[in-house]
Amino acid sequence: MDATLVRSMGKELKRFVAEFDDCFGRREPRQHLRAYIRGQLSDLPRKSVEPIALEAGIPPRTLQWFLNGAVADDERMTDHIQRIVARDHAHPRAIGTIDESGNPKKGTHTACVKRQWCGRTGKIDNCVMVVHLGYVAEDFQCLLDSDLFLPEDWAHDPQRRAEVGVPEDVVFRTKPQIAMDQLQRALGNGIRVAAWAFDEAYGRGREFLDGMDALGQNYVGEIPADFHGWVRQPRVLVGPRPGERRKKGHKRRYPRVARQDSHACWVSNLAAHSPVFTRQKWQRFRIKDGEKGPMVWEVKYCCFWRKLGERGLPGPAHTLIVARNVLNPKEVKYFLSNMVVGPGVSLEWLLWIAFSRWPIERCFQMAKTELGMDHFEIRSWRGIHRHFYITQMSQLFCARVHQDLREKNDGESVSDRGAGAHGGFGVGVSAVRAFRRSSRHLSARGQEDRLSPGTQPPGEDIPHEGDRSTPAGDGHRRSSTAVLSSEEAMN
Repeated sequence: MDATLVRSMGKELKRFVAEFDDCFGRREPRQHLRAYIRGQLSDLPRKSVEPIALEAGIPPRTLQWFLNGAVADDERMTDHIQRIVARDHAHPRAIGTIDESGNPKKGTHTACVKRQWCGRTGKIDNCVMVVHLGYVAEDFQCLLDSDLFLPEDWAHDPQRRAEVGVPEDVVFRTKPQIAMDQLQRALGNGIRVAAWAFDEAYGRGREFLDGMDALGQNYVGEIPADFHGWVRQPRVLVGPRPGERRKKGHKRRYPRVARQDSHACWVSNLAAHSPVFTRQKWQRFRIKDGEKGPMVWEVKYCCFWRKLGERGLPGPAHTLIVARNVLNPKEVKYFLSNMVVGPGVSLEWLLWIAFSRWPIERCFQMAKTELGMDHFEIRSWRGIHRHFYITQMSQLFCARVHQDLREKNDGESVSDRGAGAHGGFGVGVSAVRAFRRSSRHLSARGQEDRLSPGTQPPGEDIPHEGDRSTPAGDGHRRSSTAVLSSEEAMN
């Protein structure tokens, strides 16, 4: 890394953060934003308010005020992040991810804290849950949105809500409802993906899948073993036969599924007993190269029709994929896609989407270990959300720098430890470390690129600019990267 590149990283951060100046109406919060991001990008062992403040020479209470009380348009911050991604990182095979993360917390005073399942600790634990929207385009990944899950007992407790500043218009929403609101917002800001991936917490809900279809979004989502449907298209009767019209008694409702086809089955039973599956041979696919070697799964698939609406009528044809881990055959996953294998839609492509939640998990890991996403010690609703939005900004900057470094290395991937298949799945750890080296290098030479606090005099209010939607750019790179390879010949 030459000195020119080192110096350019500080300038690039300055330009990047300046795009968010209109989210803050005063000079001081803009300065604190820059200090907070620099703290997250630093090599501090812990990225909570006090260490960041002391490193920047700011009283910790001042930085706490910035997170909890400074006037800012937090929603505009998320809008800017999404519009930057839509403008600069659009890709024809981009994947959107819907996932959640648990953040263990002690005590009962942090907003939305409750004993609930926490994936990070792998047990029922005292934690807050956050629903995230992610974006994966080859080796570029970032988070697009984050929202606290407000438990139902919190939603109906005015005293606890008031203590942590939960806004009055915030009501209880299930996690799939939060995700659907996030998705609609991202689409409104120009985010376009080839398909969405999610786990069974979202795939089990009929309303969520109906919402994806209503928005015209493709998906490959994990579903539970007791998900109902048919592997052969059931017949739908649109009206009674002539002889049935003269019969007395209870009148049947139409349209309805014919009696012979009315029994929809669990996908686990279909996979175990239906001839559609039992007559198939397992196909092996190498999903990715993990730290312990190749990760290989074997799959079967078929057309599938799920129930729609209260009458249980079949919807359009879907694809049901049954996948089991070669090293642990008892580990079985079921995936449902509203795309059907055929011309333009390969089984490999659907599997890549299905397992693309792993890169975003790496994105979570990087955000937590390198940027301190889970280091927050604040309790308020606003403060926690603002911390997550700023972390998204820091992570987006790292992802952009990582991509630039890759391009400067003649298109080669900039390897991150723990990266996924083909050395890809880079999420910016190398960029964080490069930025830290650049900061130390510039400081040592007395050339540190200190960020300007702004041109307005202290305390002067700056009116917010009007919203300007930025359409997704079409000048993106188109590369053909193999993401899955069939391993049918493997033993």
